[in-house]
Parts: sequence; structure tokens; C-alpha cells
Amino acid sequence: MMSKKYDFPDVSLMVTHYNRPDSLKRLLKSFQDLNCSFGEVVVSDDASKPENVVQLRELQKIFDCKLITTEKNMGLGNNINKGQRAISKQLTLYVQEDFVPKTLFPEKLEYAVSFLANDKDLDIVRFYAYTLFPFLKPVGHGFSAMEFNAANILSTYRKFYMYSDHPHLRRSSFLDKFGDYKEGVNVEKAEYSMMISFLKKKGKGLFYEDFQGLFDQMNSAEEPSTFKRNWKRHPNFLIGIARHLYKHIKFNYDLRF
Repeated sequence: MMSKKYDFPDVSLMVTHYNRPDSLKRLLKSFQDLNCSFGEVVVSDDASKPENVVQLRELQKIFDCKLITTEKNMGLGNNINKGQRAISKQLTLYVQEDFVPKTLFPEKLEYAVSFLANDKDLDIVRFYAYTLFPFLKPVGHGFSAMEFNAANILSTYRKFYMYSDHPHLRRSSFLDKFGDYKEGVNVEKAEYSMMISFLKKKGKGLFYEDFQGLFDQMNSAEEPSTFKRNWKRHPNFLIGIARHLYKHIKFNYDLRF
């Protein structure tokens, strides 16, 4: 029995890529296996090695992708910006090349598209995270509205990540409203800057509560992750509290100014 076909003509799949063509192939093949098709597929490459670009050209033919390249590595911020500028559809499904969609994802993507169609103030629907967003109001089908409270000093300072570069669906006008990704800085600073802009401009988003039920993040020994997130933990309790307070104060300062 053939599984249901999921067609998203108004959605552009945008994938950022750097030197991991096998991972990219796995991602694109996974969508294909789920009978999930899009109005277009844009692969934004950040100056991969020549031998990997050759493989990208082959994948471009197989999966009918629009391939956006650059001669110099400019970092993830630039890679997202140039990929987004190449998008022609109303909505952008943004996924990095080391993610793989699970069986349930196409069904939940249908709901996400519907949410954005029915609420013109909604900017983003998030599908994946490392931790549960702490302030949520259920809206149905496993999704909840993210509610922000800058004054809650007892919550982790990571509470403010209403935006992240993990897999999500957003309006293709997203950068027009919130500005381009900051370039020339590391990934965490670029993401932090976008998150601050999202909050300052009153961004509105939904979060899928079973946040690891729709995607797997997969890295092989042959194509390991090119980025290690900085999860600092200090064994001294008082120093940990001081760091928490500093980050809380800094965050509120950044949000104001």
C-alpha cells in the first residue's frame, strides 16, 4: 500500500550545507521516501571543498535543487542570508544538512502551514530543540504558542530562545522583518543576535512540544559535525549562580538596547 503523498507547493525547502554531501543526500532522500515534495529545494553551500562541490552538482541533478555557492567561506550567517534571498515561495522550511525527518513530520508540517495561513501575525513554527521551551500555551495537534517573560529570573536564561536555527517553518519574508543574520561572527553569536531581534520586534511563534519526535540530528564519523555548541557548566555552585545572574542581566540589557 502506497503511503500518502504530501505536496507543499508554497513551501521552499532551504538546506544550508558545508562539506557534507552524503548527509545532504540522506536528508533529501528521506523527504523523498516520505513522499514529501516542495515548491522548490534550495541548497546554500558555504564554499565546500572542490570534490564535495562535484558531488553537490550531481545531487542537484538527481533532486532538482537550486544550488547557491560562494567562492569563500563566510560562515553560517552569510550562508542562511544568501540561501534565503534565493527563495521564491511564500514559506521557507529551513533544515541544516545533518537532520533527518521522521515519519510523522509531513503530517505535522501540514498543520504548521495551516497555522501560518490562518494567523497572519505568526512568524515561525519550530520543530526541533535541545530543551523544551518553558512558557507554552497549547494550540492543538501537539503545538503550543511560545510566551515570553523577560522578568522571570528564576527560569534558565535559555528561556528566551523563541528563535533558533534548528528545523523550522517560517515566512520567507522573515529576514525583511527581523533583519539579516549577523555575519562575521560565530554561530552562537549570530543566533543570539537574531533571537534578540525576534524578541525586540515582537516575533510570534509556535513550538512542537514533542521536540525530538519529528527530526533526528545525525552525524557520522565520515562527516562529523563542523560545530560544537558551547555548553558551559561550572562545578562551583556560587560561580554558577553568578554566571546565571550575569547572563540574565546581559540579556535584558541587550533586549532593551
